[in-house]
Amino acid sequence: MIRGLVHLYTGDGKGKTTAALGMAFRAWGHGMRVLMIQFLKSGRVQTGERLAAGRIGDGFLIETMGEGFVFEESDTSRHHETAQQAYRAAREALIAAKYDMVILDEVTWAIKCGLVSEEQILTLLESRPPGVHLVLTGRDAPPSLIERADIVTEMRDIKHHYRAGVEAQKGIEY
Repeated sequence: MIRGLVHLYTGDGKGKTTAALGMAFRAWGHGMRVLMIQFLKSGRVQTGERLAAGRIGDGFLIETMGEGFVFEESDTSRHHETAQQAYRAAREALIAAKYDMVILDEVTWAIKCGLVSEEQILTLLESRPPGVHLVLTGRDAPPSLIERADIVTEMRDIKHHYRAGVEAQKGIEY
């Protein structure tokens, strides 16, 4: 029996989702079934990861369920329901045990903004089937998730092209 691990990619640097996608691609290559649920990203933007998952085919699914990125000071009312839908989709996927790896993209930021509760996500960690790998991404991971994760990587922002006025680029940021 394989022991499913909890992976956490956090921090203010770029690359959290990219790291999770790298793991997903590796898992899929070994015949594992992968589901990524994007808590904050909007389906209105055609991202490279969704285009790639559509081309890969069976066993690799990305569900984009958010309303777009949210900031702490934003009005979060329109984001709350979609984040709760994403949580329910994650819970159902874990209960059904249809996937070997489930990625909750931007879930820690959804916690930080009050869109899902820390307790909800801790319950997912505790209730997942033993062989399922759970990958969490997002800034400002709470200490309770850091403590319970098997692997924690912090991405640190040292230099970013945004500060030089270079906007997000297709294929690089989305």
